[in-house]
Amino acid sequence: MATKTVFYSFHYERDVHRVQLVRQIGALEGQPLLGAQQWEAVRRQGAQAIKDWIHKEMAYKRAVVVLIGQETASRPWVLYEIEKAWNDKKPLVGVRIHGLASMGSGADRRGADPFAKVPAVSGVPVFDPTQTNWQGQIDTKATYACLSKNLENWVGQAKTRLL
Repeated sequence: MATKTVFYSFHYERDVHRVQLVRQIGALEGQPLLGAQQWEAVRRQGAQAIKDWIHKEMAYKRAVVVLIGQETASRPWVLYEIEKAWNDKKPLVGVRIHGLASMGSGADRRGADPFAKVPAVSGVPVFDPTQTNWQGQIDTKATYACLSKNLENWVGQAKTRLL
């Protein structure tokens, strides 16, 4: 049973399958994930429709979890979600997901910290469950196990803007 309701912020095209793995852990309850066609329908309506969707889905969530993949920090809507959460004084936390497997492909490269790209945001913790084997290669199963064990605790350490 999920103990917290959160808004997941992530790069849809690249990481949606990794995000589904995170959701399967069951430690947190996130917003419904839109299917590719649903997301495209929202996008086609323009920037205001995307903002409206973000505002609606984030409104009653207790925290915002930025799931950080290889390209997350370069996504304008992720940066918008970070800024909105910070301005709304919602607890923010980052969790790296590049070490999870995605639809038959292995792990990705580690991405930049998206919080560093939003000027007013500071001190947000970023946790990395990535585990490696004895050869230094990412072990996606061990990474998933580490994430499963720690996700709820990490979200409990989310940072809120004070002023």
